[in-house]
Amino acid sequence: MQTGTYPRLIKFLHDELALSKDSIAIAQRSFEKHPGSFPMILWQYGLITLEQLDRIFDWLDNTSSSNNFNDGSL
Repeated sequence: MQTGTYPRLIKFLHDELALSKDSIAIAQRSFEKHPGSFPMILWQYGLITLEQLDRIFDWLDNTSSSNNFNDGSL
């Protein structure tokens, strides 16, 4: 995950998927101990559905594409 994307992902989870701050905090603690895919941690803990997981990955893909375009690197 690119620098700057993580805080925007947290905002997306809270604003668009209506995840509680407590749910996000649980996943963050696990992510700090066992770095990996943050969205997968959310799903493994049962904090999001498969449909929400797809939405997160779509959002990440779109965010990465936008960042690459804005940076001039295609």
